Amino acid sequence: MLKTTLIAGATALFCALPAFAEITIQDAYARASSPMAKSGAAFLVIHNSGDAADRLVAVSSEAAARTELHTHLEGENGIMRMVHVEEGFDLPANGMIAMQRGGQHVMLMGLTAPMEQGATVTVTLTFETAGDVVVEVPVDLDRQDHGGMDHGQSQMNQGSGS
Repeated sequence: MLKTTLIAGATALFCALPAFAEITIQDAYARASSPMAKSGAAFLVIHNSGDAADRLVAVSSEAAARTELHTHLEGENGIMRMVHVEEGFDLPANGMIAMQRGGQHVMLMGLTAPMEQGATVTVTLTFETAGDVVVEVPVDLDRQDHGGMDHGQSQMNQGSGS
């Protein structure tokens, strides 16, 4: 009887737990405009294969004095401007965030060392539910995009996080 009660209790507890996001990172790379640049950026694709949404709320790296989540917004006269997104980015259940040039990205300001081809930059992504995810991001100064991957509007989270 006690064994049955314990099994039933454990099953009920397990079923009551919220579904967690299952985060994977793909296609990460970092770059700076020149070896003497004071800032750089990291780009990557974040997948959530879980049944629960999450939110990327912060980012950090010892490679820079300040690390922030940024995006580009169209300002007056159609001029694009880069802005810090303090509230972070939504990561839908069974969805993704494509952080790419001209859009959402990780901004590294006040680089502590030059970004050299072939080096790696450690970046910690902090999610509301999933917690910290540490990513080793290779520096690729020649790379222009995500390798031709098609990130159609219907598949990616394009919002500013609100």
